[in-house]
Amino acid sequence: MPICKPSELAVKLLKNQTILGLDLGTKTIGLALSDSGRMIASPLLTLARRKFAQDMAELEALVAKHNVGALVIGLPVEMSGDEGPRAQSARSFAAEVLKRRDLPIAFWDERLSTAAVQRMMTDEMDLSRQRRGELVDKVAAAYILQGALEAMRG
Repeated sequence: MPICKPSELAVKLLKNQTILGLDLGTKTIGLALSDSGRMIASPLLTLARRKFAQDMAELEALVAKHNVGALVIGLPVEMSGDEGPRAQSARSFAAEVLKRRDLPIAFWDERLSTAAVQRMMTDEMDLSRQRRGELVDKVAAAYILQGALEAMRG
């Protein structure tokens, strides 16, 4: 299945399927999950990055466990709008997933998502630096996924 726009995901999903959001980092993958009504994104967990085959095995288990019908991957576009090495890495990750699994995948521009989440956890939630470090990746994934869910609804 090819890469699609977030607005095209709804027609590719079965009734009660969820969407898994990914915030790909070099050391971790933050994960978030939509509800079955695809209204709300919730932080799920953070995976430590390993070899792709191991990352994919963990993703496959989560896809099965949570009835996931699509993925939304954060695309780290540069502030200029250009796609640098990190965006290419995200696109490569998606291509590798598609070689192994026929799942609709959409990208979501994640510019400033981590900064927004960090600010929220510092200013509004008053979390310690250590606690922010534990949460930031999966909360950023939820931020990315929530943006895509809102785009799906128009």
